[in-house]
Amino acid sequence: MNYCESPYFYRQRRTREITIGDPQNGGVIIGGDNPVVVQSMITCDTMDTDESVQQSLDLVKVGCQIVRVTAPTVRHSANLKNIVERLRSHGCRVPIVADIHFKPDAAMEAANWVEVVRVNPGNYVDKKKFDIREYTDTQYEEELQRIDDQFSPLVIKLKELNRTLRIGTNHGSLSDRIMNRYGDTPLGMVESALEFARIARKHDFHNFKFSMKSSNPKVMIECYRLLVARLEQEGPDWNYPIHLGVTEAGEGEDGRIKSAIGIGSLLCDGLGDTIRVSLTEDSPREIEVCHDLLAQIPVLSNRSIEVEPMESSYDPFEYERRETPEVELMEGVSCGGEQTIRVVVTQATWDKVAPQIKPGADVRPEGIYEDLNVQEVDPRTDFEVSCDTQLISVKDGIELPAITAFRLLAARLKRIGRGNPILLKDCLSFGETPLEPKIALLRASVVLGALIADGIGDAILIRGEAGGGQSLRLAYNILQAAGCRSFKTDYVACPSCGRTLFNLQTVTARIKARTEHLKGVKIAIMGCIVNGPGEMADADFGYVGGAPGKINLYVGKKPVKFNIPETEAVEQLVELIREHDKWVEPEAEMAEASAQ
Repeated sequence: MNYCESPYFYRQRRTREITIGDPQNGGVIIGGDNPVVVQSMITCDTMDTDESVQQSLDLVKVGCQIVRVTAPTVRHSANLKNIVERLRSHGCRVPIVADIHFKPDAAMEAANWVEVVRVNPGNYVDKKKFDIREYTDTQYEEELQRIDDQFSPLVIKLKELNRTLRIGTNHGSLSDRIMNRYGDTPLGMVESALEFARIARKHDFHNFKFSMKSSNPKVMIECYRLLVARLEQEGPDWNYPIHLGVTEAGEGEDGRIKSAIGIGSLLCDGLGDTIRVSLTEDSPREIEVCHDLLAQIPVLSNRSIEVEPMESSYDPFEYERRETPEVELMEGVSCGGEQTIRVVVTQATWDKVAPQIKPGADVRPEGIYEDLNVQEVDPRTDFEVSCDTQLISVKDGIELPAITAFRLLAARLKRIGRGNPILLKDCLSFGETPLEPKIALLRASVVLGALIADGIGDAILIRGEAGGGQSLRLAYNILQAAGCRSFKTDYVACPSCGRTLFNLQTVTARIKARTEHLKGVKIAIMGCIVNGPGEMADADFGYVGGAPGKINLYVGKKPVKFNIPETEAVEQLVELIREHDKWVEPEAEMAEASAQ
C-alpha cells in the first residue's frame, strides 16, 4: 500500500472536488487543484445567537474560511437557522458546519440550515460503554445494517439539499463495536469511517470528506496515511478530500508543536485539503497558526529536485524506531540502541546555557555538535561508512529539504546494509536573517516531528531557533510532543466549544499552576464527554466536565469521582494524584534536583 507517490518528492494528492455552499457567493471548493482551506470553531453556547454570530465574524475577519458550530441537541440545531440568517444579514457568506455527536435527529435538523454536517462514526449510532463482546460475522453485519438504517436518512437529505458531509473519526470515541473487532488502532479508525462512506456511496452521494483526528501526532499521522492507502485500494473514484487536525493539542508552544508535527508532516507529503489547528486558546489565534504553517510547507517539502527512488527504511503505517547500535555523545551520554532520542546543541548554545543549568536538570544539552565524531554525507550519492557505530548525518548546504534528505539517508544506509545512528538537523542551510521564533518553532517541529514519526533519528540538533535557551527547550518540547521523552507534565487539553461545561482556558491555567512540576505525569482536561474517556486512555488522570458546574475525575479511562463542584475539583484532582503515588511537592522536587 502507498500513501503518497514518493516520500522523497512532493506531489499533491489529487482528490475529487467537493463544494461547500455556493462558490460564487462565499462558498468554497475543496480538493482538486484548490489551495488548502483553513477552518476553526466557535466556543460559545449555540443558543447564544449574538455571541455565535460575533465569534463567527471574528474568525472570518482573520481569514477563517469555514466555521464549525456544535449542535448537541435538536434545539441547538434549530437555532442554527437564526445564526446563519444573522450572518448573511451582515454580508458574511462563510460556510457553517454543524458538529454532531450522539444525536441523529440533531443532524437531520441542522441539515436544513447549514452547508456542512459533521458526524462522528464512533457515536452517531453507537453509544460507548467500553463493553467487551465478541461479534460473529452475522452479528456484525446486523450492526452495520442498523447503522445504515439510521444514517441513510441523513445522507438522502444532504443529497437533496446539496449539502456537504464530513465523516470525522476521532481516536477518543471509537465505538465499542469497532474497538472489539479492530482494537484501539489506526485500522479501526479507518474502517469506522469507511463504513459510513460506503453508505453514502450506496446513495450515490459523494460530496463528503474525511478526518482522522487524535491527540497523539504519531497516531494521527498513521491514521491519515492508512486512510489514503485504503482509499487507493478501494478504487480511483474513492479520492475524497481529507481534513487534517490534531485534536486536544493544548495551548501555547506545546499545542503548536503537536499540530505542526501531525499536520505539517502530512502536508509535506502532499496530503490534506483542509486544516484546523486546535488550541485551548481564543479561536482566532488558530487561524494565524494555520496560515503560518501553510507558508512553511513549500520550503520544507521537495518540489523541484528529482532524487533516485529507493526502498523506504520505515513502515509508514506502524511506528517502529529504526534499529541502531549505541554511540557515545559525551561522557555518560549515549544515543542509539535502546537509548532515548538525545538533544545535541552547538558550541555557541552550550556556552550560553551551560552556566545556567542546575545539577539534575531535566532540560540540558546531551552533546556538543562540534565535538561529535559525526560523518556528514550527501545522501544523493553513494558513500562508505567504516563501521555501524559511526554517528552519521546529512551535511549542510545540499539542495534538498531536510525531511527528504534524512529519509534518503536512512534509505541509503538500509541499501548498503548499515544501521548507523543518525543525528537529525532541523535545517541544512541558513538565511542571513534569523527566523522569527514562531516560524523557527513550526519548521523544527515539522521537520524533526515528521522524521521521528518515521522512526528515523537518534539525536536531534536545532539551529533554526537563534536563542540558545529557546532552542534547547524547543528540542525537548518536540521530543515530548512526539511521545519520545517525558521531562515535564503532559497535558491533553481540548479546544473549547459550545459543549464545554467550564472555561477551558481558565481551568487549564489553574490545573497547570498546581501540577506543572510533575515530571512524567499526563493529565487530560476535557470540556465534555465527547472524546473524554477515549482520548484519556493513555493519560494518567482526567478532568472532565460532567454537568454545568460539575466535574468528573478519571484514572486513565475509568471515572472514579463524579459530580464534584468545580470550585473543589482541582484540589480533588491533586488528591487523586497523591492517592496514586504520583504527587511530588514542588519544593521537595527542586530540593532533590539541587542535591543531585
